[in-house]
Amino acid sequence: MKFRKKPVVIEAMHFDRGAASGVGYEIARWCGGRFNTDVKPSDRTDVRYSISIPTLEGVMTANEGDYVIRGVEGEFYPCKPDIFEATYEVVSDVE
Repeated sequence: MKFRKKPVVIEAMHFDRGAASGVGYEIARWCGGRFNTDVKPSDRTDVRYSISIPTLEGVMTANEGDYVIRGVEGEFYPCKPDIFEATYEVVSDVE
């Protein structure tokens, strides 16, 4: 048998390069997560940002470039950009 995924509308935020400008904190507040800054000790200009997200399967990490999704039951989880773009499209008007 074959099955097709039912169309669902979700909310998502893109954790992009604006992480240092505050978008990381905004997404963390939205999903109930924690914004993390990891500075490389040997090069203080080498900074990586991430968000720790409490999910139904435990704490997961969203890295820069990932999307954070709120699912149909209100649950949050990270999604890699290639998977997100293959799975979702913009909805202009929700009925």
